[in-house]
This record gives sequence, structure tokens and C-alpha cells, in this order.
Amino acid sequence: MEIERKFLIDKKNLPDNTESYPHNELEQAYIITEPVLRIRKKDDAYILTYKGAGFMKREEVEFPLTKEAYTKLLTKTEGNIITKTRYKIPEKGGLTIELDCFHGLFEGLFIAEVEFTSEKAALTYTPPIWFGKEVTNESTFHNSTLSKMHPEDIPSLLKPLQGD
Repeated sequence: MEIERKFLIDKKNLPDNTESYPHNELEQAYIITEPVLRIRKKDDAYILTYKGAGFMKREEVEFPLTKEAYTKLLTKTEGNIITKTRYKIPEKGGLTIELDCFHGLFEGLFIAEVEFTSEKAALTYTPPIWFGKEVTNESTFHNSTLSKMHPEDIPSLLKPLQGD
């Protein structure tokens, strides 16, 4: 079970020295989005993920893939391939902030996710001051939704987030 909250981050509020935190390069694509069946390349590892319905709390199961299986399944995906760097930033209470800095079509999108061990912990969490609007319950900012966005609609999603 995955229990997490998501927040938009303004580029000007990103932590200093982001590159100094542990991070992974991610590439992911979707075979189906309801329910979510996703493939992901995480550095040199390959993963098939099933995610159930929901926002803050939902079922999540991961299975390892070979590079060959990932490559074959990639041909079965539809929509945008999501690429991003995920930074792991230590947070109070033993938590970790996963800061996703998107690349490619979604360059300029920054989303922070924090995972919790219980709903109570999630609901009582006070985010750091550098976090922006909470989007936990907005499907717009689920990666599976982003994967279905028409490329010409992406600039209208990103422009209000750029603070220009």
C-alpha cells in the first residue's frame, strides 16, 4: 500500500545544492492508466508497477523486469514517456522528500512527494515552507495523467507554474 502526499514546487524555491542529494534518473511509460500498469527504467534497473485507484492511499505492487522485457513492453505503451530526475531529500521525522524534476516535454515541472507509513501520519504532516500547492487529490499531476496529455496542451499546464 502506498500512502503519499504530493506538492507542486516553484523552481525559485528549490533547495540549494539539489545535486548533492542522492538521486535516480527515471524513464517511465504506461501500458494502461486505469488501473495503472507502468514500466520504469530507474538508472540501470527495470520495473513493472501496478497501481490501484485512489489519490493519497492506493495499492502499489512492483515486479522486476529484464532490460529486454522493458524494451519489448515499451513498444506496447501509449502516450508520453515521462523522464525525470528524482532527488531524495531527508525530512524531519525520518521521512524522505522525493523531489521530481521533470525533463523533456514536462521540463519546468517540479513535484515533491512524501510517503508515509499510515494515513494518520500523512494527514498530520506539516510540509516545509518551500513546498507549494498540494496536489495530492488532483489527478492532473499524476504521472499517468501526464502520459495521456496531448503535447500541444502541455505548455498551458506548465506556464502558470513557471512564475514568470
